[in-house]
Amino acid sequence: MNGGLLSVDAALERMLAGARPVAEVEEVPTLEATNRVLARAQRSTMDVPPMDNSAMDGYAIRLSDLRQKSSLVVKQRVMAGSVGKPLEPGTAARIFTGASIPPGADAVVMQEHTAVEGDVVSIKRAPKPGEWIRCVGSDVKKGGEILPAGKRLLPQDTGLAASVGIKALPVFRKVRLGLFFTGDELVMPGEPLAPGRIYNSNRFTLRGLAQVFGCELRDYGIVPDTLEATREVLRRAAGECDLIVTSGGVSVGDADFVKPAVEAEGRLLMWRIAMKPGRPLAFGEVGKASFIGLPGNPVSSFVTFLVFVRPFLLKTQGMAEVMPRAIAARADFDWPQPDARREFLRVKWNAQGGLELYPTQDSAVLTSTAWADGLADNPPGQAIRRGDTVRFLPYSELYW
Repeated sequence: MNGGLLSVDAALERMLAGARPVAEVEEVPTLEATNRVLARAQRSTMDVPPMDNSAMDGYAIRLSDLRQKSSLVVKQRVMAGSVGKPLEPGTAARIFTGASIPPGADAVVMQEHTAVEGDVVSIKRAPKPGEWIRCVGSDVKKGGEILPAGKRLLPQDTGLAASVGIKALPVFRKVRLGLFFTGDELVMPGEPLAPGRIYNSNRFTLRGLAQVFGCELRDYGIVPDTLEATREVLRRAAGECDLIVTSGGVSVGDADFVKPAVEAEGRLLMWRIAMKPGRPLAFGEVGKASFIGLPGNPVSSFVTFLVFVRPFLLKTQGMAEVMPRAIAARADFDWPQPDARREFLRVKWNAQGGLELYPTQDSAVLTSTAWADGLADNPPGQAIRRGDTVRFLPYSELYW
């Protein structure tokens, strides 16, 4: 605790302990499985490659033939997708990348190391035994695990599954995420912007993040600032979603109705987190749905989603690894007056391979998030001097 504030790590530990992974599994075509979370480990039913094949365009030879002479008669031509005949002593086979190695051949000579005249090939440089031959099972062994359960499938993962003939994959169903936004001051782009009103940027940011993480999204829009309206939307969302995320209304002001609405419909823990930006955070349950209430400031909402909602979502999706990997990076800036709270600073790579700091770290300046390449995760009270190594969380990690 920090002056009555809960640490980021302590809050994350409590939240993740309450995350309930979805149990329903569905089979989807491997062609459509990218970004889904694998429910069961996959094993290969075959060797890959299934036969010895050539890694180069060249000539398949028998090394023992080169002890007597360096020129061989080319007796056959083996294309990818075809099977060659057994290699006769004293002969070579013209072979192409991916083609099956003829029985009897024990090496492939690159075509760049040969000279051809008619049907005779002269070997300029003798290969080593097995050179340029991809042996059966050298990539994947039959029965070996190729993909673990709990993995979010990348494009190369679905390609690997396809390479062993898997046409469909068991994945967890998508997490049903409900979003709503509070504040009578909020309007949507395209509507008149009356005095005192602001455009609802958080709706676009959080919707986009929900799509990045492959959620089945329910967007309940802007909810009027009344207790009755907030409770009605909460009840509806709780019946349709696994997780409800809100922006704004989690403080204790006269117009903050999310807190009493969640307390009336379920249970709520209110935390003041020792982090900047984003101090207030709400966590609880409404019916069978989990609930996370984010602050309303646009940068605070964005950062707290990445720090708290992201790992909670990933665990709910059934992923085994939910914490982002940080990069040690050089700070090309000074931060002489750190906050007593843990800070997430908006930073960007520069051409010299270091990190630059956005000029203002105000939690209302959404420009900083669009300018940045990620967040510098700075411990409480730690000053940063130019040249120091900092813990960098790139968006490429936080968006996955």
